[in-house]
Amino acid sequence: MNRGTLRWVAGLGLASAILLALAFREQFDAAALDAWVTAAGPAGPVLFIALYTVATVLFMPGSVLTLAGGALFGPFWGTLWNLAGATAGAALAFLVARYLGGEWIERRMGARLARVSQGVASEGWRFVAFVRLVPLFPFNLLNYALGLTRIRFLPYVVASWLFMLPATGAYTYLGYAEREALAGGEGRIRTALIALALLAAVAFLPRLVSRLRQGPMLAVDDLRQALDGKTDLLLLDVRTAADFNGDQGHLPAALNLPVEELPERLAELGPRLDRRVAIVCRTDRRSARAARILAGAGFTDVHVVRGGMTAWLEHGWPVASPPPPGE
Repeated sequence: MNRGTLRWVAGLGLASAILLALAFREQFDAAALDAWVTAAGPAGPVLFIALYTVATVLFMPGSVLTLAGGALFGPFWGTLWNLAGATAGAALAFLVARYLGGEWIERRMGARLARVSQGVASEGWRFVAFVRLVPLFPFNLLNYALGLTRIRFLPYVVASWLFMLPATGAYTYLGYAEREALAGGEGRIRTALIALALLAAVAFLPRLVSRLRQGPMLAVDDLRQALDGKTDLLLLDVRTAADFNGDQGHLPAALNLPVEELPERLAELGPRLDRRVAIVCRTDRRSARAARILAGAGFTDVHVVRGGMTAWLEHGWPVASPPPPGE
């Protein structure tokens, strides 16, 4: 199941949680919850932030705590306390990896650590911002992995705090909406709709950011000119091997690396993250997906060939024919 599907499944699950909250609101005592927060006084937020920090370091899921923060403290203060706990946990994990547990993290991350290191070397704090908005790696593990890169501590913390804000705010509001649904407040339907709208926006944000990063589209005319000019261009065909050798043929200079295998085979593209890369498929949909993967790995000059092989063949330009049957 890909990440996009997982996000929509998670959204449906959270929507179901709101509906269940509406159904069982009579069994919920909102006054008791308010009383607990009030009785804790200034210690309440401090204890909550400490719990969130420890949970992050120990690889515990933060989504549950984020929802709880919204239910306990409301959308505004809940977002602040959730963000403080997540940032403190991310900072502590970063320091642990940098000064104490580097070898364990290297074994846990494997080849993914090289991708993170390359991304940071190429883009610095902007890479941190990107992976906070687009969940290419597990959040808790990423905190440790970034501690083994060359990024400085302060830019890491600032970028993490700022770019974790959209998702934190949305999930905090969802926790608040669930509480309102359980309490049976008059505005519970409106609150639930706002929560779902925020979740939809957060689910769409990674797609938008990735599309902005995937680089400009490259017309087939420009691709042919680049190939004829013998420029330093890596042409990547991300169709399956069957399609690569199928009825459309392929461009002679193309390297076939199916998009489904791309994350595990990035090392085959070489160490140069600034090399110009053109990506082709049958049209350009799989190419766009591959471009997002390359951008996430730190490649900085990635182009999607508009129209793909279909557009190339419409011009009648030559391709490498598939091998005869039996060969």
